[in-house]
Amino acid sequence: MAAEIERKFLVFDDRWRQHASEGSVLQQAYLVATKGETVRIRTIDGRRATLTVKIRTSRNRREEYEYEIPYTDAKEMFEHARGVLQKTRFEVEHQGYVWEVDVYSGHHRGLVVAEVELDGSNDTPPLPDWLGPEVTGNPRYSNRVLAKGKFIPTNATSCFRVPNRRRA
Repeated sequence: MAAEIERKFLVFDDRWRQHASEGSVLQQAYLVATKGETVRIRTIDGRRATLTVKIRTSRNRREEYEYEIPYTDAKEMFEHARGVLQKTRFEVEHQGYVWEVDVYSGHHRGLVVAEVELDGSNDTPPLPDWLGPEVTGNPRYSNRVLAKGKFIPTNATSCFRVPNRRRA
């Protein structure tokens, strides 16, 4: 078992792209999707697949179990999904932390979210200037809810204003 402790933010602009890795195309399907527990199938770049079980234990902590599975099995499981979404994931290093930036496609085109995994709930990573408001724990931005199509954000970057931040 591995604990997943993370913070999630909307992304303000494209400045992150200059430091980003090559992206991976992800397709996610949810077989079980409740507020506290999920069972997810994910395909990666149309070649690999994982099965993940997550159990929420607090606002920003989940116990996570992830296993590689045959790609053909994953594609079959997609037929039984309670929700599917597509996104491209990029990794961006910022002051010792690796941020995962998800650029959504399909119904969620325009939504860009960044999350950072932490070692402990008291970790305070330095925030990049390209981040917008924090949405950690906001169910509207959980992949589970997005996959079900219950919340379809409009042009995500125009729905908030980011206050001026001091540059380090």
